[in-house]
Amino acid sequence: MKNYTVRRYTLEDYAIWNAFISAAKNATFLFHRDFMEYHKDRFEDFSLLVFENGKLVSVLPANRVGATVYSHQGLTYGGLVLLPKSKLYDTIYLFQSVLKFLSDNGVSKLFLKQIPSIYCRYSSDEINYLAHICKGEVVMKHNVSVVTLNQDRLISKSRRECVNRGKKLGLEIREDGKIDLFWNELLIPNLSAKYNSKPVHSVAEITKLMNNFPDNIRHFNVYNDSKLVCGTTIFITDKVVKPQYISGNENNNELGSIDFLYDFLINDVAKGKDYFDFGPSHENNGLQIVKNINFWKESFGAHSLIQDFYEIKTSNFEMLDSILI
Repeated sequence: MKNYTVRRYTLEDYAIWNAFISAAKNATFLFHRDFMEYHKDRFEDFSLLVFENGKLVSVLPANRVGATVYSHQGLTYGGLVLLPKSKLYDTIYLFQSVLKFLSDNGVSKLFLKQIPSIYCRYSSDEINYLAHICKGEVVMKHNVSVVTLNQDRLISKSRRECVNRGKKLGLEIREDGKIDLFWNELLIPNLSAKYNSKPVHSVAEITKLMNNFPDNIRHFNVYNDSKLVCGTTIFITDKVVKPQYISGNENNNELGSIDFLYDFLINDVAKGKDYFDFGPSHENNGLQIVKNINFWKESFGAHSLIQDFYEIKTSNFEMLDSILI
């Protein structure tokens, strides 16, 4: 068994953490410390670094709540981040060292929010397997709607009609930076009226993130006769384009504005990428699917991808001792 050293992240680790994220096989810009720390006041950071003979070989973006450590609750996905050269043999004992460290530090459970495979540069399902060996429980599954961009797409007739309606009306798409207009006129009122909720990011926060990651976070507004009718903020990674926020006014169905916008995102903005991620369409922690929303995504040619959420007892680290024969 290899000897790994595990410790918590500190501010002095900023440079080596970010350098590792840029080289990892299953990481995106969401794991960069400049992204993670925009909401550091909301979470008790418990991110971990794993070293082998003084060399950083893995990190875990995480926060702690009581006796549970979560792969960071402020991120859409997470999990143990590995290098492309990581082998299963190494990862077994690396993961065991993480679980033991948590157990020794009063953490009884590790909650893993696995990164979907489409975001990984290389196959990265080791932890799914090791979670099973450790009697980890799948506590939630998300059904994510994804368009595979390098294959022919089956787009419904009604979707094409809505896109063409937007074209005939002369709708204009602008990447004009007026994110505050979209936030205040469309996103905040719509989320409040439909779900009694607010955007995860404030205007100031999303603006700061856009300034920090201009190639990864972009915003588009759609106008009809110079009037804002819908908009979206998108996250862009090496392989995937994902709308993070989308909202339209009450005339959306009549104008076909959101369909028109998504057609542009898929065919123009996502050109050269592998996937377009519509995200999940669920309620009740993934136990129910909102039929109309899921149908709408599939009418663009999207198919299902599953994201798993594991809860693992850290005391089960010893179960990994007998995995290799």
